Amino acid sequence: MKKSFGPQTYLPATPVLLVGTYDKEGKPNLMTAAWGGICCSNPVCMTVSLRKATYSYSGIVERKAFTLGVPSQSQVREADYMGIVSGAKVDKFAEAGLHAIKGDFVDAPYAEEIPFVVECELVESLELGLHTMFVGKVMDVKADESVLAEDGLPDVSLIKPIVYDPMHKIYSGLGESLGKGFSVGRK
Repeated sequence: MKKSFGPQTYLPATPVLLVGTYDKEGKPNLMTAAWGGICCSNPVCMTVSLRKATYSYSGIVERKAFTLGVPSQSQVREADYMGIVSGAKVDKFAEAGLHAIKGDFVDAPYAEEIPFVVECELVESLELGLHTMFVGKVMDVKADESVLAEDGLPDVSLIKPIVYDPMHKIYSGLGESLGKGFSVGRK
């Protein structure tokens, strides 16, 4: 028998994303978000949902762009910090010892030290209540060479992304590979 919890902001794991934006004056900012992911494969689009009260919200609206960085497990402290303090009050890049890099394809920054980054051009926003869902068309995906597999593609086991459990407010890592997609089910 299953226990009901009613409406909750809960999936067992959500990706930890570092949302990169510029403010009106061009100051780079990162914020941690766990409400985001892939939403379309053609055109390739990703989403992130933010509250209007966040400093990054206006950056996305004004610049029509954002980046999504995927920090590795070794960067959990930096990732958590980006969700604790406001970029309106501090320079989060400087405080965390990260270096802002201007996106090649969009008007948004990312942290040089983050191993996997997606550059997104804002194509849609949807007011959902407390959050606004921003849909970004993926303009580029970047990965450090250190997280590329032998086939030259990004490897999740090398990226070692952080996932977030919103019910328990815990960061975790991913486990071992369970099998190849669209294949393991055929056995």
